[in-house]
Amino acid sequence: MAPAAGQTRVGELVAEFLGTFVLIALGDGVVAMVVLFGTPGLEGEVVKGGYTNITLGWGLAVLMGICVAGRVSGAHLNPAVTLALAVFRKFPWPKVLPYTLAQVAGAFAAAALVYVNYLPAFRRFDPDLSKSVGVFCTLPAFPEAWGYGLLDQIVGTALLMGLILAITDPRNPVVMPMLQPVLIGLVVVAVGMSWGGMHGYAINPARDFGPRLFSWVAGFQNTGFKSHAFWVPIVGPYLGGLVGALVYDGLIRPFLPSSMS
Repeated sequence: MAPAAGQTRVGELVAEFLGTFVLIALGDGVVAMVVLFGTPGLEGEVVKGGYTNITLGWGLAVLMGICVAGRVSGAHLNPAVTLALAVFRKFPWPKVLPYTLAQVAGAFAAAALVYVNYLPAFRRFDPDLSKSVGVFCTLPAFPEAWGYGLLDQIVGTALLMGLILAITDPRNPVVMPMLQPVLIGLVVVAVGMSWGGMHGYAINPARDFGPRLFSWVAGFQNTGFKSHAFWVPIVGPYLGGLVGALVYDGLIRPFLPSSMS
């Protein structure tokens, strides 16, 4: 017996919550490993990796999140993806806000888990919580040049959204369905390696806002809520998702065989 409509809606929101939870638990977790255990010579410890670990870790985190939620909710895991699909792929508008709230809640809860798990390391590395908020949220490399950070977020998310559409488009069957989650994870790795310097490549409003909100609740300093560091990784990804979908639909999709739809 198929689930009722109400049960289906609940299942989708649970899937988005848990998929995003897995995404952030693994993503923020790898940043915690690099930051909290990455200081050479800190009590004789071996450095636990660097930026390559972070980009690979986030790509794997996206892959695992898709595996959790893909068959239930479509594994948006990202409000910018949800909005772009509503605008360009007829995703139901009444679901946009609930999906977004589930994604933000999952990101918040996962950030809390990372903090609790690594609490002794936080207390040793940053006892007054003044220098480790970057474990949870993105920060601008050049605080005075916020426009470049905004551009960075727009371009990074446009690449992400456009490539997601290219990978999953049934009219463009280049990638077998079973490999699509892997390719999307690799897109995140590629974006991180190529576009991660200016503002930390959030490319996902929930990924940044949920953990940032948790860091504020937990008492971290320099959370960025009073500056552009807060809104750039929200506005930029929303705009970038729309740009990426617009470019794909305007410049690639019209030339694909319609018989594959």
